[in-house]
Amino acid sequence: MGDDVGRWSADEPGFWPQVVERLGTALLVLDTAGRVVAANPAAERLLDRATAAMRGADAHDLLHRDADGNRVPRNRCPLLQVLADGKGARGEGGTYLRGDGSLLAVSWSASPLTEDGAVRGMALLFTDATGNRRIHRERTARTRALEDLNERLSLVAEITDVLGQTLETDEALARLVRLLVPRLADWAAVDLRTGSGDVHRVAVSGPEGRDAGFEGRHAPVPEAAGEAEDSPLARALTGGESVLAQRVATVAPPVGQSPLTALHSGFLHAVGASSAVTVPLGAEDRITGALTVVRTDPAHPFDGGDLEAVGDVGRRVGLVIDNTRRYGRQRAVAEAMQRNLLAPLPRPGRLRLAARYQPAPAGSQVGGDWYDAFALKDGALALVIGDVVGHDLTAAAGMAQLHGILRSLAWDHTGPPGAVVDRLDAAMPVITTVPLATLVLARVEGDPDTGPWTLRWTSAGHPPPLLLSPDGTACYLEAGQGLLLGTGPVTGAGRPDATHPLEPGSTLLLYTDGLVETPGSDLDTGLDRLRRHVLAHAAEPLDTLCDQILAHVPPGSTDDVALLALRVPKP
Repeated sequence: MGDDVGRWSADEPGFWPQVVERLGTALLVLDTAGRVVAANPAAERLLDRATAAMRGADAHDLLHRDADGNRVPRNRCPLLQVLADGKGARGEGGTYLRGDGSLLAVSWSASPLTEDGAVRGMALLFTDATGNRRIHRERTARTRALEDLNERLSLVAEITDVLGQTLETDEALARLVRLLVPRLADWAAVDLRTGSGDVHRVAVSGPEGRDAGFEGRHAPVPEAAGEAEDSPLARALTGGESVLAQRVATVAPPVGQSPLTALHSGFLHAVGASSAVTVPLGAEDRITGALTVVRTDPAHPFDGGDLEAVGDVGRRVGLVIDNTRRYGRQRAVAEAMQRNLLAPLPRPGRLRLAARYQPAPAGSQVGGDWYDAFALKDGALALVIGDVVGHDLTAAAGMAQLHGILRSLAWDHTGPPGAVVDRLDAAMPVITTVPLATLVLARVEGDPDTGPWTLRWTSAGHPPPLLLSPDGTACYLEAGQGLLLGTGPVTGAGRPDATHPLEPGSTLLLYTDGLVETPGSDLDTGLDRLRRHVLAHAAEPLDTLCDQILAHVPPGSTDDVALLALRVPKP
């Protein structure tokens, strides 16, 4: 008898109705029209509806809703499709309306009920999937948050890399707004402090790119945080505060605002801002300006993560601007020092001299190139072209040291140029800070009015002089080449000298490597290009020739250029 305890036989009367009654999974039986025929107790509990209330009702109209509680079109109902096709189906993410008006997320399985091959109805099993859907939403939200964070970090890293490639403020800000729009914002504006206490709007970018119509505007900045106004722009400029406005008023700004507030609110209104972030450029002790980014879609306002990312960008941009301004001041000092050290050219009889100095292009560093020409005590004319290794204020200072020492040595010692340069090379490590340098020192010997004239020179690792003959040919004077200055003492007979007659009507050109060396091109190509350009303008006056040579410096050059030209008179 104990073997029969708990045994349940399918042969017992009412077995299958008991299975349905005791089934823990909700079950609805629908007829061919999709009306409810029966429901088990589990379905009544899950739907909070009695079987009597559901019987005969259209299951789709009664239960089926989307995730927001709206009715679902019948042509999108998978249960009706099961009845139409006579094939089973299952699904995740459905939503049913409970009797208390709440929504129930379900997982479901539907099977057609057939008799003699004809569909007589459908059995629908469903379970509560609310927990699964919540987990899915949370997982989706976490994934989206990580993707947003990764995009922000990538943008900040890209901005940092791009801004580090230039030392020009205008170019840095132009690159900045191009990166921010449209990846992070619909509009971006940069305001910089000026030395007069104003703020100047220097860069604005929108959906169509750079917008000069908003640029160039000025407004005075309060002297202290919170002194006169509380606009986001004032708070950023005077207090170093980052300000998030998730909702921006769409009405026109009121009349009578301060100029700074009007500058900010007028811009937001003009571009149709729905959300904005304004951050300082730099840190609290050195704020150089402010960055404002704008979104115009109310459905996607800025949030705290955006505020943090834009604030990080602002700090980095502030450092870049500070560095570019420091560099600009240093560059201006170095260029002024160089120009002041380039002494006026003498007028030695009928010989004619011309010279040019061209600083490196904007964004490059200052070099140590120089030229010089002066009379020696034995009546000869000294010509110098030189280049101190380095591109900074130190190189410019080193150039000044060599310039003065070489003048003194050449005046004191009337021997050949090679001997003078030997003495300079020996003195350089002791009384200068110059590590390496190149130069050509030449003497033009002969009566300055009547000639004949001879060129005597030595080269310390410098590009060779170019001589244009009156017959229309041009050649590089390759002789007289020696080691760079600073490579150690020259053993043996000392540095070599070379001589070459200067025919009447000839032109001598001394230059620095910035004229013939450009990135991506070899030295031979640069020398050949210079020769062609000089020959093309050989008949021009000396000053015009120099101008034409500089005009043909190829794009991409990053070095400064010094140029010294001598023309021998015709008979």
